[in-house]
Amino acid sequence: MSEPHPFEDFRNFVFHIWQQLGLPAPTPVQYDIAAYLQYGPRRRVIEAFRGIGKSWITAAYVCWLLWRDPQHKILVVSASKDRSDAFSIFTKRLIETIPELAHLKPRGDQRNSNLAFDVGPAKPDQSPSVKSVGITGQLTGSRADTIIADDVEVVKNSATVAQREKLGELIKEFDAILKPLDHAEIVYLGTPQTEESIYNQLPARGYEIRIWPARYPKDQKHYSQYNGRLAPFIAEAFERNPGIAWTPVEPTRFHEEDLLRREASYGRGGFLLQFMLDTTLSDQERYPLKLADLIVMDVDREAAPVRVMWASGKEQVIDDIPSVGFTGDRLHRPMYLSKDVEEYTGSVMSVDPSGRGGDETGYSVTKMLRGMVYLRRAGGLKGGYDDAVLEGIAHIARAEKVKLILVEGNFGDGMFIKLLEPVLRRIYPCTVEETHSSGQKERRIIDTLEPVLNQHRLIVDAALMRADQKDEPKFQLFHQLSRITRDRGALRHDDRLDALAMAVAYWTQYLDRDVTNEEEKRLEELMELEYAKFAESVIGHKPSRPNFFDNY
Repeated sequence: MSEPHPFEDFRNFVFHIWQQLGLPAPTPVQYDIAAYLQYGPRRRVIEAFRGIGKSWITAAYVCWLLWRDPQHKILVVSASKDRSDAFSIFTKRLIETIPELAHLKPRGDQRNSNLAFDVGPAKPDQSPSVKSVGITGQLTGSRADTIIADDVEVVKNSATVAQREKLGELIKEFDAILKPLDHAEIVYLGTPQTEESIYNQLPARGYEIRIWPARYPKDQKHYSQYNGRLAPFIAEAFERNPGIAWTPVEPTRFHEEDLLRREASYGRGGFLLQFMLDTTLSDQERYPLKLADLIVMDVDREAAPVRVMWASGKEQVIDDIPSVGFTGDRLHRPMYLSKDVEEYTGSVMSVDPSGRGGDETGYSVTKMLRGMVYLRRAGGLKGGYDDAVLEGIAHIARAEKVKLILVEGNFGDGMFIKLLEPVLRRIYPCTVEETHSSGQKERRIIDTLEPVLNQHRLIVDAALMRADQKDEPKFQLFHQLSRITRDRGALRHDDRLDALAMAVAYWTQYLDRDVTNEEEKRLEELMELEYAKFAESVIGHKPSRPNFFDNY
């Protein structure tokens, strides 16, 4: 019985290719990726830090597949045609350069372009041995035993919800292209951009993700954030010796000084994303509005405590209301509530009108007391400017006893107000004002809400938080709040969030007071009232109001 050829182990093949190209011997991480390519499941995702050479290793893998079986068909797909073409060209160059692959060179009567070529022993077939295509190119009609999805997700095609949804639909075509054979496989190579990345959604479709970061995890908490997806040889080394935390995984090629320089160049967020493949941290950097900064409690319609204090301890974490934010973004109840209660000093309803399309007419009802904004009601009404929508707004305003209704004036050139006013006169006479917004919507919303959330000045009714979750995620106010970025078109639906931002912008002029001494101020006010009553009963007249000339 003859011994198997050394190339039967793909790692030996990689070593030989590297030697022929004049490269140093493959590193432990490169060997581990090679082993995973050979022995991994049929549907797998390889996430490795920038510069480790995952595309080069996979190009060698394509050559190895053809060396083992010249009838094998490979389709290479990338976000852009140029990227997939570069992969295909490199693969063809390897076949032309490596002596052991000389028999795979295309014959004169075969396809022989850099973008689609056959290998010498391949039998005539509609599909070439290797073909490259962009993710938005002509995928339909292709057939393959192996699909290599090399960086199909990049910032330009995944920055918004609509783009991610479109990309998610495009990659479903892979299942139609893949041959129904036991050895058929799909291999993704890439770097996720956010928690909403298509890569992180692939396990639900039967894929396994394996991650090779540039450093070992910082600590046990950081280790757990990878959800068991770390490459076993990295995970096992960390479990055996936690003392290696945050040291380089590849100290020979990517030593400490090199990684520090890269971190300085990429910035903290870029390094965590590109070299640590930690999507949780990248989301924290990219999504500025956090549900954890809200105060969630029962909010009365007419009055609130004089002082409400936020804290993020374990005792304040709310467990009975699910958080729709990203991992680690929890809801908090107040740490302290003053026993003194006072009526609100203002109540406003804000409305962001919509047409008859898929958008909603977003609304919110906010109230003000001593520098704190209380969110009592929020939601969306479908139907544009129908009577049901106009009457719904009027009834909500009456139920909440609002004093002012703010309407976004950019819609319909004031037409919405003209339609709303007669309905209000019939149901709930109330002042209506038009407000105009300018500049990029996403930046305006974030710039308005972020300072208020960071200071924990927004208090949300717990009942509203529960009711919001009954709607589709894309329409939920707090889903919109936790997903908005500064990118244009970041959200497909933002009507409810825009209405909230309008209200908070209205209250901005009342937020410049120091809320830490409100109880003392309230006590002084009560004492002044008591003094006034005492003076009236004893002296027989009310104290006069301060005169301008009293200051001199």
